[in-house]
Amino acid sequence: MDNSKGKAGDSSFELVAVRLPVLATFASLLLGLAAGVGAADLAMAPWLQDSIALIGTLWLRALQMTIIPLVASLLVLGIVQMITAARAGTASITFLALVFAVLIAGGIFTAIAMPLLLQIAPIPEAAAGFLANVPQDEQIVPGILDFAESLIASNVFAAAANTAMLPLTIFFAVFAVAIAKLPNDQGRTLLGFFHALANAMLLIIGWVLWIAPLGVAALAFGVGLRSGGGAFAALGHYILVVSAMGGFIFVLAYVMASLLGGISPARFASAVLPAQAVAISTQSSLASLPAMLDSSNRLGVKSATSEFVLPLAVAIFRSTSVAMNLAVALYVAALAGIEISAALIVVGILVAVIISIGSVSLPGSISFVVSIGPIALAMGVPIEPLALLVAVEMLPDIMRTLANVTMNVSVVSIVDRWTGRERAD
Repeated sequence: MDNSKGKAGDSSFELVAVRLPVLATFASLLLGLAAGVGAADLAMAPWLQDSIALIGTLWLRALQMTIIPLVASLLVLGIVQMITAARAGTASITFLALVFAVLIAGGIFTAIAMPLLLQIAPIPEAAAGFLANVPQDEQIVPGILDFAESLIASNVFAAAANTAMLPLTIFFAVFAVAIAKLPNDQGRTLLGFFHALANAMLLIIGWVLWIAPLGVAALAFGVGLRSGGGAFAALGHYILVVSAMGGFIFVLAYVMASLLGGISPARFASAVLPAQAVAISTQSSLASLPAMLDSSNRLGVKSATSEFVLPLAVAIFRSTSVAMNLAVALYVAALAGIEISAALIVVGILVAVIISIGSVSLPGSISFVVSIGPIALAMGVPIEPLALLVAVEMLPDIMRTLANVTMNVSVVSIVDRWTGRERAD
């Protein structure tokens, strides 16, 4: 799982380590689908079907209840950390400019490419089974003035109760900036509170995900019962389509290294290959850090640059987050037959960019829920299917880590060149 740890403000912070039963959850998904497919031809008692569905529903609600407090705390910690990094000098400012450029580019690409890809390769009809028990409310597309009015909540608690993610995201982003401006002792006090809140929520969501095999199996059973064997093909389609959006970031890293870093594609590919091998085998940017430092050295990046930029990149930059997280939200929207307007696309990209800063330090399964849930809620997309899709996140996460590591090496080479450091040929 692509994860990392970082620092915020003047006080170091470390989020609690959460080990998740990833393989067990994936296996339970497959077993649940298979059991549902097998039971489709049997006359099951209604009470038994309802009991299994209840288990899945309760697990899903337990997952949802942690989203807002966890997102709020991680946003504050992540943005304060980013502000602190920006004060470190020219190299950090250059790095942050590249971070936002890559994240926004990924969002724009996904917004354009995802609908086209789904036209070329439509979602299998069997995937409709993933939407059971999802409220089918009529979507109301706000006008431009209504949209502008919704950016600011008059009551942040009411916004939280209504899961109005965009005004909540804006509020906590501004709140984080305010914390960074406070005197050191006051800033440390508030950061300590949000750090503790984040860890408490991580413990709860960790407990919920520990029983994910049971909850996912219950949900998958219902999907298999409704969709039959086509549910397996639907999951395969989802994995390939979402991973393709991460492939854009992967290719973009080579393009940026060539055009902005002055490194030939062949040389860059040769230098970054060892880091990519570690990324694929570990699915962790943090574990790939030594290999990324070695790849940077092969490219002639000064150690002063690589030893500053790469740990910072691991701490606050996940290059695929906006592209792939937005892709998941758009996939579920297409699955639900929801037409996403241009205004909602902008909302999705904005929330995805801000949320990505706060979720880098999380394990992949937790990051999946915390990052994509707010995007989907902000765009009016149902989040219920995420409870099943999280079970297959281990597969798209390979592309996430591979592209993240490749982009990190590309970015450090660009920062080294743009900050005027001499390069070794």
